Amino acid sequence: MKNICLLILSFFSLSLSAQSLKGKVVTETRETVPYAAVTLNRLNDSTLVKAVITNDFGLFEITNVPKGMFQLNISSIGFTQYQKEVNYTGSDMNLGTTVLMEAVENLEEVTVTGQKPMVQVMADKTVFNVESTINATGTSAFELLRKAPGVIVDNGGGIIVEGKSGVQIFIDDKLSVLQGEDLTNYLESLQATDIEAVEIITQPSSKYDAAGNAGIINLKLKKDKSLGVNGSITAGLTVGDFARNNTSGNFNVRGKKGNLYGTYSNRFGKSTGFLNLLRTQSGTFFESRTNSVFDRNSNNLKLGYDFYATPKSTLGAIFNGNFNNGFTENNSRTPIRSVGAVTIDSILVTNSQNSNTSYNLNANLNYRYADTLGTSVNVDLDYGRYNSDRAARQPNVYFNGDETQILRQNFTSQNTPIDISIVTFKTDYETNLFNGKLGLGVKLSYVNTDNTFDFFTRINGVDLLNSEQSNQFDYTERINATYLNYNYKWTKWNLQVGLRVENTISDGNLLSMQQNQDSRVERNYTDFFPSGGLTYQMNRKNQFALTYSKRIQRPNYQSLNPFEYVIDELSFRKGNPFLQPQYTNNIKLAHTFNYRLTTSLTYTYISDFFAQVTVADSGGRNFITQRNVADNEVVNFGISYPKKIKEWWNLYFSLNAYISNYKAKSPEFLSVKQETLSFYAQNTFTLPKGFKMEVSGWYNSPSVWGGTYQTAALGSLNIALQKKFFKEKLNARLAFNDVLYTIPWNGTTQFGNLFIDGSGGSDSRQVAFSLTYDFGRSEVKKARKRKTGLEDEQQRIEN
Repeated sequence: MKNICLLILSFFSLSLSAQSLKGKVVTETRETVPYAAVTLNRLNDSTLVKAVITNDFGLFEITNVPKGMFQLNISSIGFTQYQKEVNYTGSDMNLGTTVLMEAVENLEEVTVTGQKPMVQVMADKTVFNVESTINATGTSAFELLRKAPGVIVDNGGGIIVEGKSGVQIFIDDKLSVLQGEDLTNYLESLQATDIEAVEIITQPSSKYDAAGNAGIINLKLKKDKSLGVNGSITAGLTVGDFARNNTSGNFNVRGKKGNLYGTYSNRFGKSTGFLNLLRTQSGTFFESRTNSVFDRNSNNLKLGYDFYATPKSTLGAIFNGNFNNGFTENNSRTPIRSVGAVTIDSILVTNSQNSNTSYNLNANLNYRYADTLGTSVNVDLDYGRYNSDRAARQPNVYFNGDETQILRQNFTSQNTPIDISIVTFKTDYETNLFNGKLGLGVKLSYVNTDNTFDFFTRINGVDLLNSEQSNQFDYTERINATYLNYNYKWTKWNLQVGLRVENTISDGNLLSMQQNQDSRVERNYTDFFPSGGLTYQMNRKNQFALTYSKRIQRPNYQSLNPFEYVIDELSFRKGNPFLQPQYTNNIKLAHTFNYRLTTSLTYTYISDFFAQVTVADSGGRNFITQRNVADNEVVNFGISYPKKIKEWWNLYFSLNAYISNYKAKSPEFLSVKQETLSFYAQNTFTLPKGFKMEVSGWYNSPSVWGGTYQTAALGSLNIALQKKFFKEKLNARLAFNDVLYTIPWNGTTQFGNLFIDGSGGSDSRQVAFSLTYDFGRSEVKKARKRKTGLEDEQQRIEN
């Protein structure tokens, strides 16, 4: 990998030090106020002592404050300036929550400027601000994850964070019910232009679901917070082997009592891929090479409304819809010969066609109450529905070695509809207790999935249902969870401890003509998931954090279905009803120097690791399944550093070096130990005449995918340019992705007496161009100033 360049990962700060003033700034509707200016002046002569800015959560801290009388000033565009006298005695002082009042006594308009850093490293998560990078142009959410700090997407579409697989995907703080291929297809339909930020949470607290070995990736969709009417429209074109286009638009209507917002995006066009599997089994060599063309059309819609019922309470509703149509052509050719032989015995040619129509609908109702004394209540009710109607045609034709004669042929087709419904109820409560913060909550979820597999065989030109190879698999899962979390701060220390309890009740029922003793799988188990963290602010430049969490990865419903799904004449997929959940224990030590350089050391132990394996079967056939094959140890060292080299040149990079050790529990599985280096970096250049340029890249050294595939190194070099016009209302972006075409993968795997040498990829080398136009008000007009009988309460400061 040559010339792979530059950026990512930033701030990891949770400041807790003696001789400090700290607090939180919110609006009348209890929304946090980021980037508010906070100044501390001496009361006697107004001399400035210190100035800081609130972070994304409205929090601020002023350190190294001498004793004395001061005036605290808090200001933000669109709000009345807040002032308060403070008698500081020298000990740590928490000023609590400050409420800023909207004001427009002067109806002048003020232009809002400024931009978030591309990456922010915080105590509990890393935030990748998508709007701040121009290299996201023309990419999907799935492709965007490759560019996120510390994230690897393997050759099977699996997502790896800090050397661990099993990441849970959240959309706007809501867990996605989709898994596997369905999740990948959804992320590929979601445009990067719809996403405001990607949150990478490697050590979630007890407030979050315990699922996910590697933690959580939360995709935050765009939602404008400015007053008035505004929005944007984007049109883009991406050219790989084929051209495909995407458009998107969003709007926001924000007033005193409510906020209406919405987004729409689409993607139309074709892409390509290839997969080569050279398989050796029982003395026979199968050389399968497949080229695919994917034609996908997707539409995404989001509509939401927040009603500010009182200064302390908000009611909200959100609807999300995703609609997809896809058609795939796979052209596969498999020469078959004896190992060591030169002459080909036969050739299997399969030119299959697959179609898929799906929709994913989600609705949410939310109520939030928060007072000025630190008490808050949040209630969510969610309903989701996913439906996929899939059909596949598979003509299997065997030729002789020189393809001059048909030996035999078998034409099959499959209809595989899937229907998933999910209902969740969640409530969270927080209050101050013993000079700390107590949080507790309950979550109830119910998931029902219906999976049909109808297999047809063509006889005399007629497709007839083969009931022996068809089935119905119904799966239900209920998870009842409760959690307790406590956060306590003193002098330079911050302690957070939590416990989550989850009871899982699942029932998988297979209905088929086959006699299968594993047709019913019922489970009922309860687990305890402790978590905790301790941070220490040694001085202004050095902060340490130690965190721990226990997590679980449950098998998905398809992995438990024991029926055989035919892939082609020689391959099929089969679930494992005895597949057990895998449990993960994580412990992480991190250090932040000068609020910029962040280093971390993580140890992870995964028991009963389940991997996708390919197992040899009789007659030269093989099947893919999942098994608990090993215990897995991962040691990861991470480092990130932002550097302003020149006024016009900013550099950011992140690096993860980890050792994965898979200790076999199955005699057929070979123990594997692999050292891997993952690097991501980005340069941002401010050029003359308003141009901006980014050069970025990522590199992964040889690694292990899914515990079985040992893969070679891969990476990507990306270059992007940006120019704004018409008072920065029109934004033009041009991006070149995977310039060196180094994303395609290759690797080997062995399970028992079956060996595979595989490779694959897509048309990842692309050119993308997009235009974005911002309409409406780019200024925030101050709201009308008014006094009410509640004004004193609204400006109350929690002590």
